[in-house]
Amino acid sequence: MRNTARWAAALGLTAAAVCGPLTGAAVAAPGAAPSSLYAPSALVLTTGHGDDAATATPERAVTLTCAPTASGTHPAAAQACAELRLAGGEPEALKPAEDVMCTKVYDPVVVTVQGVWQGKRVSYERTFGNVCMRDAAGGALFAF
Repeated sequence: MRNTARWAAALGLTAAAVCGPLTGAAVAAPGAAPSSLYAPSALVLTTGHGDDAATATPERAVTLTCAPTASGTHPAAAQACAELRLAGGEPEALKPAEDVMCTKVYDPVVVTVQGVWQGKRVSYERTFGNVCMRDAAGGALFAF
């Protein structure tokens, strides 16, 4: 139960960093004109050791904004956004590196991606056998 609370707290804090605080002034009036020419693309990515997000202890969390330019706390934001564009904004469509060889030592690592990609809701969770397998599958996106 305590791990779930930590995971939720990490997601809440990083979501607040991406989206800002929710106040009455932040909510747009119905029929209001959009404030940007770009559909929103803002994501919160987390990683931690464990079998799933509900039981894993979060170890890192980053933000990634891809429109109009790549930004956020992700260390390779431009490259991560480029990979997501090639995958149509779907992390499960990322092509794993073919030239990487990983050990079969089982030390599960969970990655989550939550947010919006070009105006469409994204909710992704995947457990990899170990850090090497995560890095091979996620490229720059999961390298944080």
